[in-house]
Amino acid sequence: MPAQSTSLVNQLLIALPSLADPNFARSVALICQHDEDGAMGVVVNRPSEYTLGDVFEQMGIKTGDAALSGQPVLAGGPVHPERGFVLHDGAREWDSSLAISEGLFVTTSRDVLEAIARGEGPGRATVALGCAGWGAGQLEYELTENSWLTAPSDADLLFATPLEARWEAAAGRIGVDMARMTDYSGHA
Repeated sequence: MPAQSTSLVNQLLIALPSLADPNFARSVALICQHDEDGAMGVVVNRPSEYTLGDVFEQMGIKTGDAALSGQPVLAGGPVHPERGFVLHDGAREWDSSLAISEGLFVTTSRDVLEAIARGEGPGRATVALGCAGWGAGQLEYELTENSWLTAPSDADLLFATPLEARWEAAAGRIGVDMARMTDYSGHA
């Protein structure tokens, strides 16, 4: 009987220093969906060149909140870079939400962004453009190749930890000090 694969939903994928793919070097991705057909996640530690104000303007959404407009939008991954993915807490239902865990969701519909702009959105939210995708078995293979560490997701890391500190903070959650990790790729 084949071993059952374990779902990595609500886990953080932490790129090891040996991961050479420029899309994912030193990245932390939250796995939002994972089954026999593959996996989808959002990189949570890379700023894009855009702000939330840029996204609102592009979508014709008005807000009077300058601080909100100045918030960075993340580069969530190389797949669908034109699509917005909102990671957020709360219990309210939005038009297109996927529950990652109790109280943690990813939403791709406009209604959540409109609510955020009005100051009526979820308590904590992060907006990313694009996501990361893995085909059937691809993520499992990358894990066996020691490209990634996994760690449980943490709301404070997702919403409060500064972006530039998330890679080391995520690894620290499982006792790994990335500053002490050596990049062995390419060495005999």
